[in-house]
Amino acid sequence: MNYILVTGSSGLVGSETSIFFHKKNFKILGIDNDKRSYFFGRSASTKKMTKQLIHELKNYKHLNIDITNLKNLEKVFIKYKNKIKCIIHAAAQPSHDWAAKEPLTDFSINASGTLNLLYLTKKYCRRSVFIYVSTNKVYGDLPNSLPLIEKKTRYEIKSSHSFYKGINEKMSIDKSIHSLFGVSKVSADLLVQEYGKNFKLKTGIFRLGCITGENHAGAELHGFLSYLFKATKNKIKYRIYGYKGKQVRDNIHAKDLVNCFWHYYLKPKYGEVYNIGGGRENSCSVLEAIRLIENKTNNKLDFSFIKKNRSGDHIWYITDNKKFKRDYPGWKIEYNLKKIIDKMNNN
Repeated sequence: MNYILVTGSSGLVGSETSIFFHKKNFKILGIDNDKRSYFFGRSASTKKMTKQLIHELKNYKHLNIDITNLKNLEKVFIKYKNKIKCIIHAAAQPSHDWAAKEPLTDFSINASGTLNLLYLTKKYCRRSVFIYVSTNKVYGDLPNSLPLIEKKTRYEIKSSHSFYKGINEKMSIDKSIHSLFGVSKVSADLLVQEYGKNFKLKTGIFRLGCITGENHAGAELHGFLSYLFKATKNKIKYRIYGYKGKQVRDNIHAKDLVNCFWHYYLKPKYGEVYNIGGGRENSCSVLEAIRLIENKTNNKLDFSFIKKNRSGDHIWYITDNKKFKRDYPGWKIEYNLKKIIDKMNNN
């Protein structure tokens, strides 16, 4: 039986990855040290999911390892070596705001942790497929320079614009403000590209926006739809940062994302970059999401506006999946926005 190593295995993407590949008869090496509770508090802890994975997946082995600790991480690679057929690197510090508080920690996890994994992959299992969970924040605030139109509930772009169906990989990662989080993720993104192009490792970079799903442990600083549900149901006051709540996001269910990984694993490339998201059909503004969730839960959300936006935050971001669909025509989105909302409400 083949092994897959999953970092951040108890988070949203990591847990869905573990479940999916377990069904494909892989043994799972799950690395997660519940750093999320340190970032966002006890309510965002992944310990519950860790216990669930251990209990439900017979071929899941949990490793409480910090990816910034090269020595401890190397022990795993020495033990399993070429048995590791795939590495899916989903562990990260995921918040703009948190990165500004502890920039050394943020960079250590997002950039140095990624380099550790690439270094060990090249040394011990160079034929493995290495999939990196990147972010659309590598583009910084450059999307905000698009000719956006303010409408009643959202910002929008003209249908004649080349990015109307979504932003593709041709957008520059230069000449913009990224936030320190964005910078650490850009650094890792480029490292994964370099190990693919230069050292001929089979690496794939997936630049993602809002990943969501019913298993998301949303917090105020991370986990848009999940935290909106939590705030609405539990009568927590919600704060909207900037842009009048008209900022637009597209949302992709974690299961659809992991299916991307599977297609890439079966036919990998060398240092290839893909923008992946829910697309225009799965897009909504914060105001539109609030209305959808209020209607679904029959609860009113108590929210307020903070005029100042978050550094590097996007006013409008919709993903163009065309490149990935062209290279992997068998992949398609199964969870539309309505289905995502329904699943989260029933959780």
